[in-house]
Amino acid sequence: MGIKWVLHWQPNAGTTINSQILNEACQCAESINGVKEGRWKATLNFYRPILRDQASAAEFPRELLGISVPEQPNKYYFVVRGQKIVLEAEQTIQTIMEKLQSYKARLALNFEGSQYQLGDFQLRVGKVLLPNESLRGIVMEMEYLPISSVDKSRQIMEEFFDIWQEALSKRSLPGHFIHVEPNFTDYGLSDKYTPQHTAVQYSTVMHQLIATAQAGQAVRN
Repeated sequence: MGIKWVLHWQPNAGTTINSQILNEACQCAESINGVKEGRWKATLNFYRPILRDQASAAEFPRELLGISVPEQPNKYYFVVRGQKIVLEAEQTIQTIMEKLQSYKARLALNFEGSQYQLGDFQLRVGKVLLPNESLRGIVMEMEYLPISSVDKSRQIMEEFFDIWQEALSKRSLPGHFIHVEPNFTDYGLSDKYTPQHTAVQYSTVMHQLIATAQAGQAVRN
């Protein structure tokens, strides 16, 4: 695989996220010669430990994120942000966890949208949904296929992102995409990009989305 950036939509103060912004972002991808290649989907689960004895609470991470990504359908990734741990497991681990009753999925976020090819780049633009609920956010995966080095790809990723931002700015939308790069070395990850890097980025984006939603709620109150 190449190198990915996972970005999220940051609305301007006092504005909300809506499907029109997502539609405009998809149209923007096509306006810079992106060829639509179909749909994509990723899922993130927020787990909490099932504690039979409060005395054992310290033994379990309070927050465990489980992530599945389309390029590795048989794998499942766990991120423990507090301890800076990322793990790869088989997809069947979810069934094992249910049977062991060690952790329970408290919240699921679905990321789904359209995929576009732009030369050596792939763009995936999609919405963030809670089950049976309305739009909660917008995310974008930006992937450069020829390089798998986080460091060596940074300049070309920044240049492509500038082109994207310039094209999107012409649409006068109430916000912008931002990229918050985690410190991958904190998680023991090397410069060579892997799906574990993607999992860490999604966990970062989830926390950014929660912070954005909380800030919006505070403004409305």
